[in-house]
Amino acid sequence: MKTIDDYNFDDKRALIRVDFNVPLNDENEVTDTNRIEAAKPTIIKILEDGGSVVLMSHLGRPKGKEPKYSLQHIVSKVSEIIGVEVKFVEDCIGEDVEKAANNLQSGEVLLLENLRFYEEETKGDEDFAEKLSRLGDIYVNDAFGTAHRAHASTTVVAQFFEDKCFGYLLAKEIKSLDKVLNSNEKPVTAILGGAKVSTKITVIENILDKIDHLIIGGGMTYTFIKAQGGHIGNSLVEDDKQELALEILKKAKEKGVEVHLPVDSVIADSFSEQASTQTESVDNIPDGWMGLDVGEKTLENFARVIKDSKIILWNGPVGVFEMDTFANGTISLGKAIAEATKEGAFSLVGGGDSVAAVKKFGLEDQMSYVSTGGGAMLEMLEGKTLPGIEAIQK
Repeated sequence: MKTIDDYNFDDKRALIRVDFNVPLNDENEVTDTNRIEAAKPTIIKILEDGGSVVLMSHLGRPKGKEPKYSLQHIVSKVSEIIGVEVKFVEDCIGEDVEKAANNLQSGEVLLLENLRFYEEETKGDEDFAEKLSRLGDIYVNDAFGTAHRAHASTTVVAQFFEDKCFGYLLAKEIKSLDKVLNSNEKPVTAILGGAKVSTKITVIENILDKIDHLIIGGGMTYTFIKAQGGHIGNSLVEDDKQELALEILKKAKEKGVEVHLPVDSVIADSFSEQASTQTESVDNIPDGWMGLDVGEKTLENFARVIKDSKIILWNGPVGVFEMDTFANGTISLGKAIAEATKEGAFSLVGGGDSVAAVKKFGLEDQMSYVSTGGGAMLEMLEGKTLPGIEAIQK
């Protein structure tokens, strides 16, 4: 795997695909700087080598050139985080852009305008990619969040470079996932939460050969429980996936994987913070009530499994953590993983909701690695080859 450590960027201009698709408030101020901070080590390495940097990214899903999606809004924040005054050009291809790139001196950084102002970006247009390729000597992909997209800047552009490599962030993502999927350390535990079995089925099927324990939580619990004859009241369920749930349990047993389902639920009489709540056996939920979090007995069971694990993958919360009333399960699970990590386990957290949970509850720094790309991580867990990664390896 070629990374930026394989190159000396002295007097070279690096064209870096970053993921600066950051949230902005109504004043167009950046409200979460994680993605910018994540790209900083790669940028600094190149600048310290004596190189210059051209940064390209998308922001949102604009329809044409919409001012509210301009990357100009983030220039000052990028400058502040990197510690270098970032120049900005109001386009991403064309003569003016090429001139701005060619005029860069060693140690300077140029940020291009939003790539998605051109529909050619998402279409993977070769001519558009070739125009982007004129802006650098070496292509660096450091955008894991878009590595599963065969877009012009993430994949197609790489074919126009002899010298191409991964940035530190993307390399770390690949290594972390590889550690989970191909580890010699045992036991390996996967914790899958979230609402639906259907969104996780390919992941489950792909990782069963690689794990020892599968913890299931969140809304998809109730499809498994109902499939086994349990009474789940008004809990979320995918009735058309019950056979699939039973098939998963059967396959897991055949492969020697222990499946751990919740045994009790915090139930509510409405999907509301103000609902009446009580704890009930997960397979005995009364009509009119719904399971919105896991109970204490479940958490004790899960904590025992996690404590003995050497490798832990966490994707998806185990309750409706956005509501304080139903956040205890996800917080307790996070703390159990943090404790196991402290004792030497390797923990990888990925997927939008899990990442949001560890950030919300201040557990981010207590995990071995928190992935920056939900969709990309899921596709890797499904066993797919990501086009943005494959393009560098060709």
